[in-house]
Amino acid sequence: MFGITPVGWIHTLGSLPAIPLAGYMFVRHGRIVPRSAPGVAYLVAMLTGAVTAFLVAKQPVSYGFGAVTILLLLAGYGIGHMPIFGRSGRYLEAIFLTMTVFLLMLPAATETLRRVPDGHPLVTDPHAPLLVGTQSGLLICLVIGLTVQIISLRRRARDVAHANHEAVIAE
Repeated sequence: MFGITPVGWIHTLGSLPAIPLAGYMFVRHGRIVPRSAPGVAYLVAMLTGAVTAFLVAKQPVSYGFGAVTILLLLAGYGIGHMPIFGRSGRYLEAIFLTMTVFLLMLPAATETLRRVPDGHPLVTDPHAPLLVGTQSGLLICLVIGLTVQIISLRRRARDVAHANHEAVIAE
């Protein structure tokens, strides 16, 4: 079905849970929260998809997506444990992990449009307006999402600093 091999199904079904998990964390927390149960499940799903991408890749760009995704996941999940980055670690964590969502959604949307419906896909040309529009829309969502996350993180940091300052004055 859809021209997907058994390993391709493992790749697809293994990474699929990452989409609702990311959506849940974005709605609930405004970002991917690595040190949470959904964050750990997201990591497992993303690593499954990224590692198996090397087994199903047919184009060189797919290897790049897999490698960059793994690097961003490791950086995003690891940076919170590195005090050297200080406050900027929170921002880098959000940027790195949000980029992994983009690197999941871009090929997922592309492959879906190129395979569905089975036998008569919506897109056959890589330059089709529907495909280019979808990819452009995802890029716009990435830029807007990162902007909102950074503004939100800055506000939270400012509010915490203000509350700490008020507590010191009250003493």
